Amino acid sequence: MSVLKKILAKLDVMAPADRQIGQYIVENPDQMLRLSTAALAAQTGRSQSSVVKFSQKLGYASYQEFKLAVSKAKSQEWQVPTGMIHGSIEVGDSYLTILQKLIGSKLLSMQQTVSANNEHDIGRVLEMLNKARRIHLAGVGASSLVARDFSYKLMKLGRNVLHDSDSHVQMANASTLGPEDVLFALSYSGTSIETLRIAELARQCGTTVIAVTGLRDNPLSQVADICLHTVADEDRVRSSSITARDAQLTLTDLLFIQLVQMQPDSSEYVHNSEVAVSVLKVAPDKR
Repeated sequence: MSVLKKILAKLDVMAPADRQIGQYIVENPDQMLRLSTAALAAQTGRSQSSVVKFSQKLGYASYQEFKLAVSKAKSQEWQVPTGMIHGSIEVGDSYLTILQKLIGSKLLSMQQTVSANNEHDIGRVLEMLNKARRIHLAGVGASSLVARDFSYKLMKLGRNVLHDSDSHVQMANASTLGPEDVLFALSYSGTSIETLRIAELARQCGTTVIAVTGLRDNPLSQVADICLHTVADEDRVRSSSITARDAQLTLTDLLFIQLVQMQPDSSEYVHNSEVAVSVLKVAPDKR
């Protein structure tokens, strides 16, 4: 995860002085790169020592090292393609403007989600999924739809998967899990009470808990053994968890593709699945 995303994720829980410095850096990273500790202190109304301590709290030995991290984060930043608009969809927007804003928000959310997760963490999740005896997928609302989609994909690879849209059934399934199993829990907010209780029960059973959640610290991330993060801007899209769902689908699709690569007989499983379904696509009079 880039340093800018780390700052953004922690803003709500920072002390007032740190929050003011962090807010300025997130909103003005290019300007910050040109400022000394004294100049940044002047811009934020804080002391020079506060700026240095802010860098150290984020794990950097010096302000210069911190600036290098911000510079790297900026260089990796992805921009919405020309013609796409990333902004709030308003009531009076035209069809074309809504289309551009919606696609722009979707693309940005998917790219930022990929950037928020490093290859090491993705690799750890793949290892856990690959060796799991059973994989239990949990989620409610829009997250349940993503869980169902991922469960179908995993089943195509012959994996032993548990998923049900009813949270009571999810809870009952979680009670049967053990140390050789994995719970894959999806909740953008990390506060969905059903998903949280399922994760807590799985943890009590000694099950590995993987959470797919937002950047900010939340109850689900605290229960999980490992977290993958999603980035969404629901305030700008303002409708039914659209970008949060797209972010989750991006991660689950990435995991599925890599599992296909890892599994030697995956092509055989996928082929058999396609053959089995093909009989349902033939008109009755042509059988």
